[in-house]
Amino acid sequence: MKSSLSELGAIGYALAGFTFWVLTDSSIKLVGQSGLPPYEMVAFLGLLMAMFVGAYALVRGNAHILRPHRLGRQLARACLDMGNNVCVVIALRHLTLTMFYILVFTAPMVIALLSAVFLKEGLSWRKGLAIFAGFVGVVIAVDPWGSARQGDWVGFAACMICVACFSVNMVWSRVLTRTESPESLTFFSGLMTAAVGFVLMIFHAAPLTARLTAGLFAMGLFCAAGTLCFYIAVKHTSAANVSQYHYTQLLTGTLVSFLVWHDKPGFFVLVGGSLILASGLYIAAAAQNFAPLTEGN
Repeated sequence: MKSSLSELGAIGYALAGFTFWVLTDSSIKLVGQSGLPPYEMVAFLGLLMAMFVGAYALVRGNAHILRPHRLGRQLARACLDMGNNVCVVIALRHLTLTMFYILVFTAPMVIALLSAVFLKEGLSWRKGLAIFAGFVGVVIAVDPWGSARQGDWVGFAACMICVACFSVNMVWSRVLTRTESPESLTFFSGLMTAAVGFVLMIFHAAPLTARLTAGLFAMGLFCAAGTLCFYIAVKHTSAANVSQYHYTQLLTGTLVSFLVWHDKPGFFVLVGGSLILASGLYIAAAAQNFAPLTEGN
């Protein structure tokens, strides 16, 4: 008998998925402190992700869904994923987890702007005001005129590139999912990331210790578990409903940052983070008013 999942159960999977992704980022930050090259880290992350998604599809007897239908577009999208993953590794070396998530949470605002321009989804004055408030929150949190720092400009720049790659990727993926399965998109991105990373390792690769290998394995495991939980959640409830719980990462990330690195968010970080949180939640709630893309639009 086919089991069904309740709305509450789907929300539980969403919370678990976003928590696993926080653990992924924490593992990346821990491994990154060793000085391991970013391309080496993402090479193993991509490989483990592709292996997990491939095994998941095989176990379910759906190996055919991994095949890309439009190879050129998948290749271009996978390059965005590669850029995003490398910049995540660099950003986490130069920022606290709390500041990282504050900056990353500007992505829904950028996605809303891009969707309004390229997907013609519209942009009300209320939504525009929420986006403006979110960017004000970023300026307050970064506090460029203050003396206290939870990161440097290398980390800020890497995070902004990460947000740009991720946002364009998400908007484009809304179009690609009309012909490509989520498993195919994830699998192909993993393969592409692993291939580029391992090619770069030919020129220089740092030796792996047992501790680094365990950290790389944890990265892949947590990322794969988070992705699986996310897909289960969006299968049983709306994407807009799931997206609102994305912001729990700011809380869990701050907690992990305090427990592991003893980082305490300052006043401006809390104020800016609150503005970004409120802005993002409003944008996520407003997303329920838009119909999903179909083959004809």
